[in-house]
Amino acid sequence: MKRNIPHEIEPLKALQEFTTARIAIGRVGTSIPLKQSLDFKLAHAHARDAVYSELDINHLTDVFKRFDLPILQLHSRVTHRRQYLQRPDFGRKLNEASLSLLEDYFIQTDIAIIVADGLSATAVNENTFGLLKELIPLLLAAGFKFAPISLVEQGRVAIGDDIGYNLKAQLSLVLIGERPGLSSADSVGAYLTYAPKPGLTDESRNCVSNIRPKGLTYKKAAKKILYLISEAFKRKLSGVELKDNAGLLDSH
Repeated sequence: MKRNIPHEIEPLKALQEFTTARIAIGRVGTSIPLKQSLDFKLAHAHARDAVYSELDINHLTDVFKRFDLPILQLHSRVTHRRQYLQRPDFGRKLNEASLSLLEDYFIQTDIAIIVADGLSATAVNENTFGLLKELIPLLLAAGFKFAPISLVEQGRVAIGDDIGYNLKAQLSLVLIGERPGLSSADSVGAYLTYAPKPGLTDESRNCVSNIRPKGLTYKKAAKKILYLISEAFKRKLSGVELKDNAGLLDSH
């Protein structure tokens, strides 16, 4: 049956093919249609599930072996998920056992790759292997050397400072599950920091966001990350002083 869509919102329908955002959803009287209401509640449930999802660390360890790099299983100072949400500072630091583990890998390298659950382990479980499969060959071809890949449970972005510093890496690259949106509970963010060390804040980092099949594809994200890392090494800095002058991503 044809829906009775108010004339004033019809022009927005043409934009629906470009976004999963809730635009031009119509209305019934003073409310929204039943289907849209149910879709909203389902999306909200997916977002909550993503926040409480768990890192599939054994599976990720297994598939990451294909990159032929040492893999470290690390943990922040957080002991349970509720504490993770209430004490962000605990999620930014490694626990003592993890710090001790890093002592065996004090070798000067270029890049430390850190994979952390963040606010959506679902996003990390589903997308990080696909992204690294595109990214690592590009970085190797550019001549970069890697520290071990770190898999971190209950980690936040700044935990990459601890890890990069203790691994003596010149740059840390943190792949982490982003805060779930109501149409994107599966987004990965990539944060890179040149000369990582404890105590840095967010202005020291660059971020490539919304990495997922329905957002920024793995191939496009890998090219953008490669560009930013190359510029960071060339200029020996990152963050607000490192601008993205590569232009817009192509549409193909």
